[in-house]
Amino acid sequence: MRGKTTAWLCAAVLTVSTVFSGCSDKQSVVNYEEQQEEITTITFFGNKYEPENVTVIEEIISSFMKENPEIRVSYESLKGNGYYEALEKRMAAGKGDDVFMVNHDAVLSLQEDGKLLDLSEMDTISDYTDQMLGQMEEDGKIYWVPTTVSVFGLYCNTDLLTEHGYKVPDNLNEWEEICDGFVEKGITPVIANNDISLKTLAIGRGFFKAYQEGRQEEVFEKLNDGTAQLSEYLTEGFTLAEEFIKKGYIDAAKALNTEKTSDDLLEFAKGESPFMLTGGWAAQRVSQMEPGFVFEVAPLPALEDGTFEVINADTRLSVNAEGEHTDAALKFVEFFTQKENIQKFADQQSSFSPLKGGGASSVMEVQPLIPCYQSGCTVIGADGHLDVKIWSITAEVSKKILSGDPVSAAMQWMDQQVDEERGTP
Repeated sequence: MRGKTTAWLCAAVLTVSTVFSGCSDKQSVVNYEEQQEEITTITFFGNKYEPENVTVIEEIISSFMKENPEIRVSYESLKGNGYYEALEKRMAAGKGDDVFMVNHDAVLSLQEDGKLLDLSEMDTISDYTDQMLGQMEEDGKIYWVPTTVSVFGLYCNTDLLTEHGYKVPDNLNEWEEICDGFVEKGITPVIANNDISLKTLAIGRGFFKAYQEGRQEEVFEKLNDGTAQLSEYLTEGFTLAEEFIKKGYIDAAKALNTEKTSDDLLEFAKGESPFMLTGGWAAQRVSQMEPGFVFEVAPLPALEDGTFEVINADTRLSVNAEGEHTDAALKFVEFFTQKENIQKFADQQSSFSPLKGGGASSVMEVQPLIPCYQSGCTVIGADGHLDVKIWSITAEVSKKILSGDPVSAAMQWMDQQVDEERGTP
């Protein structure tokens, strides 16, 4: 779907008008101010395109411009993987926006090319938790700031589970027992997409022990210098995913053509399957579909003796180091990352705040994620200490396994990709 959103902020009267037109994956929010004084216009490019997301961004932009009438902000969004392709092309051509959203993999490329401005002097940096600062800082500099902490978990149709005599699983044995029961009834129990479902399961399972023992930085150092291979840690998790496919828990052919935060949500909302693997940030969207059943997002029951959560410092903002309006762009990012704006944005995203004293989203369905998050039973999906484009590489591995490739072959391919990325012959 293509759409376009335009918001106007006038000098005398504050008016926000939203218009969606056409059929497009692309949306833009353009803000105009009728001022006699000279106006600086900065552009903001992101991958948050859903109307509800754009509305919150509009609100923050409008508040910023009300306080800073000399700066105009124009927001444009693009859906899915097409966003990062467009971002890469814009930056390579020297036509990058002033402010843009990045993920772990994009930061690795853009930072290496000197495209990202140091944000360490922003006043809001001191508000971030130590865990987030540990992700953001590199040699005393900061090239991106998160606006949310996203959590990946297991969506559970509790009405359907209760109907069949089950409860939300607390460990792998319970999860498999429930899945076996549904398979026997001819129901595929786990809805998966072709991107984040399998890879978050594998990353969490593979690195959980290292995180719990506080060895993750040591492990990532070995992966960065090539003295360890990524397959040493992810084979176990992807083997578990392969077993789920072989046992009929996941329909591989269907998942291969299931887009994240789109097809999977629609399928889950039908109420025919008890589970879905995706980000907790989609919970409010599922709820707004009015599925007709009660559901919750629970920690992943993928350990023999318990659960874990995969988290990410998410919806990251960076400033173009080669932009013409870096001062105005910095002022806008600093405003966006104020506590009240962060909490507003995180709440709408069904996510957690990355700031000290920040809370979780108030969305009811994600509340079961809070105890596990607070207790530290977490793995960072794309850790800032890892100099490997793990998010995109593992997405491709997931597609290979869904296509029927054996895990051994997929792991060999993955290690080759990492070696090529590292420049190792």
